[in-house]
Amino acid sequence: MVQVTRLNGKEFWLNPHLIEFLEETPDTVITLLTGKKVVVKENAEKILTDIISYRRKLVEGGNEVVPIEIRGE
Repeated sequence: MVQVTRLNGKEFWLNPHLIEFLEETPDTVITLLTGKKVVVKENAEKILTDIISYRRKLVEGGNEVVPIEIRGE
């Protein structure tokens, strides 16, 4: 699970396996496989980094490349 924050400041945990796609409009909108949309404060790059970290912990990923600008190098 990855933690995200609604625009009202309320934090919640989201199952990244349910994410269909992310878009910045400029707010970050997460569309789930169910069709539900959630608007959050975090930008798409932050969410992507958190998802990759989560998947590595589950040993499901690890081969994903984190862009240099996300890693802070």
